[in-house]
Amino acid sequence: MNSIPNRQVICDTLIELGGKDKDIVVLTSDSRGSASMTNFAKELPEQFVEVGIAEQNIVGIAAGLAASGKKPYIASPACFLSMRSIEQVKVDVAYSKTNVKLIGISGGLSYGALGMSHHSLQDIAVMRAIPGINIILPADKHETKKMIEALAKNTEPTYIRIGRNPVADVYSSDEYGFEIGKAVTMSEGTDITIIAAGETVKIAMDAAGVLKKKGVSCRVLNMHTIKPLDEAEIIKAAKETGCIITVEEHSIYGGLGAAVSEVVTQNSPVPMKIVGVPDEPAIPGKSEEVFKHYGLTADNISSIALEIIKKK
Repeated sequence: MNSIPNRQVICDTLIELGGKDKDIVVLTSDSRGSASMTNFAKELPEQFVEVGIAEQNIVGIAAGLAASGKKPYIASPACFLSMRSIEQVKVDVAYSKTNVKLIGISGGLSYGALGMSHHSLQDIAVMRAIPGINIILPADKHETKKMIEALAKNTEPTYIRIGRNPVADVYSSDEYGFEIGKAVTMSEGTDITIIAAGETVKIAMDAAGVLKKKGVSCRVLNMHTIKPLDEAEIIKAAKETGCIITVEEHSIYGGLGAAVSEVVTQNSPVPMKIVGVPDEPAIPGKSEEVFKHYGLTADNISSIALEIIKKK
């Protein structure tokens, strides 16, 4: 299978699961096309609800369906789902412990030229501060499929953030152990650890490849679950490699880097650098252009790694 958007994998997997479990329901907010949920609506129309441009309502409706025994999955743009409806997420989903899966589509910088109004670079920070909700960012199509299959067996409220465009593979197949809350070691290393989540995992692995050519042994952790965080693996990395870089498609405040630093500073302080989007309205443009502008590239991250290693 060629590289495809993670949203398409979610749709295909939900069609497969929904065909066996009639309690699975998908809701969209005038976004069935952008969420790649058109086929779900065609295949399982009685398990599909189009709410329209009403993000607060979609969360409330999903929570009501969950309270009635259904298993709702919301597919809505991350920029709106995580901002417009955050009170409903906090009260109707997290506080009420309803089995709602919130899928933030076109997350991070993937809306590109539409700019700050459509970028979602605060969503992880906001969701992290709400008790009772898990946060997962799958890295590629293999992990996305494994994630949806795992979530189908899990009743905890969860926020999933995915991008808009096709994603390069970081796994050769889905024959690996995926576990919510458990980081995956993508490569072993002893000199430094790069921790990434979502689509930045590929960048981290490329950076490790650059460092390897320069004689640096780099560990790469795919921290697909940002909450609950795999604290044990972070502490282990800090102790065994002595320095850490985090890479994320998110503000440098409140996201993966903040979560990792909270663990590191309180358990095993080491030199650390958070690579993400600075505290400014992110520039508009194609994702790759914006990534390059903010240094979310293998070359920049490998250069930062070499500087940090000197501080060990």
